Amino acid sequence: MMPQLRKDFVINAVPGCGPLIPPLSESLRPLRQQIFEKVRAAGTIARVQVAKELGVSPASVTTGVSELIDSGLLEEVAALRDGDAGRGRPAVALGVKAQAHRVAGMKLSDREHTAVIVDFAGNLIADEVVARSPGAMELPQLLAAMAALLDKVCAKAGIDRGDLSALGLGVPGFVDSRSGQVMWSSVMAERGVNLAEAASAHLGLSVHVDNDANLVTLAELWFGAGRGLSDFAVVTIEHGVGMGVVINHRIYRGAQGLGMELGHTKVQLDGALCRCGQRGCLEAYVADYALAREATTALNWVGKEGQSINVLLESLYDHAKAGNAAARSIFRRAGRYLAVGLSNVVNLFDPSLIILSGDRMRFDYLYAADTLAEMNSLAIATGRPRPPIEIHAWGDMLWAQGAAALALSAVTERLLAPSREGGQREVAAQ
Repeated sequence: MMPQLRKDFVINAVPGCGPLIPPLSESLRPLRQQIFEKVRAAGTIARVQVAKELGVSPASVTTGVSELIDSGLLEEVAALRDGDAGRGRPAVALGVKAQAHRVAGMKLSDREHTAVIVDFAGNLIADEVVARSPGAMELPQLLAAMAALLDKVCAKAGIDRGDLSALGLGVPGFVDSRSGQVMWSSVMAERGVNLAEAASAHLGLSVHVDNDANLVTLAELWFGAGRGLSDFAVVTIEHGVGMGVVINHRIYRGAQGLGMELGHTKVQLDGALCRCGQRGCLEAYVADYALAREATTALNWVGKEGQSINVLLESLYDHAKAGNAAARSIFRRAGRYLAVGLSNVVNLFDPSLIILSGDRMRFDYLYAADTLAEMNSLAIATGRPRPPIEIHAWGDMLWAQGAAALALSAVTERLLAPSREGGQREVAAQ
């Protein structure tokens, strides 16, 4: 589509000036939702502290808290005053009523599926992991695998599937989280599938889908290093390369919910073939299938085509550690491309922290000192310090916890946010 040329721009074509922000947008959530989220973030907190941190009157907080307690979402808990040493009547604080709702989080990947169940306060109740054969799955097969995994983790938690209020689901690929549509994913044979709708119908509960890199970013935002940061970036390196960016304490997804695809930014014109179908993507030089492809060629592993990528990568890593020059050069080349990608993240977003996450971060050659030095040399020279980089080599269970955070957020919005018609949704605790 050709860009539209406008010649009719007129200053003050509409009354007033400045951005037209819709009422009760995400930046202006209902007070009781702000109260609830403040309590959930704190764990336990006094009413007076809630009022102080939200900048509202204690009376307003008391009214909102009463509604939330009556709805079964908050409860009063005993909290010792400083210096009380257990004597006298304990102070009363607020906490989330953990048993009010339970949600599940699930991560579908190319080598295994993982799931967790958490309560409404975010406490982990149960987790489960199931290995799978590599390759894309037809939708009925994928839905059956999801149902089997969900039933296993529910049995572990001692609950039924019907006891869940929602399921958060993470898949690699291009996902419109608002509609639940998956345009493309390496775990799915079909394209353009509304996975949220299909999974909701198959499982009998509300399902919310997002790109898996966004979900590991949510995990860091809700449970990890990003909790106290307003702006940070997470770059994930697994079977592919993904990125999630938090701006002003919120995940940024783009106008159509499909942004932040760092792995599919181009680093080489007419370069290596990426699994997305295009050429020259960053992922095609850094992801595990790219490393395995390079190893098969450079090390003349012609008899190892049938072996799994994991086995090939472990063998490549062992060769590099043992001093094999070809193996080391493969990691070095991938690290240089990663440095290009990270420098672009710095130049574009100037985050306060960059987190490198994913199982492949066990391969320390990807973030060796010379790789990070090259990132620094490629970033704009401002004279100011570069953002720190942390390495979080978590497994897929962290991604599933991010999916659970997506479900918790969706349930909170459903219970406490205004409806599209402008009225308040009814608050109902299960």
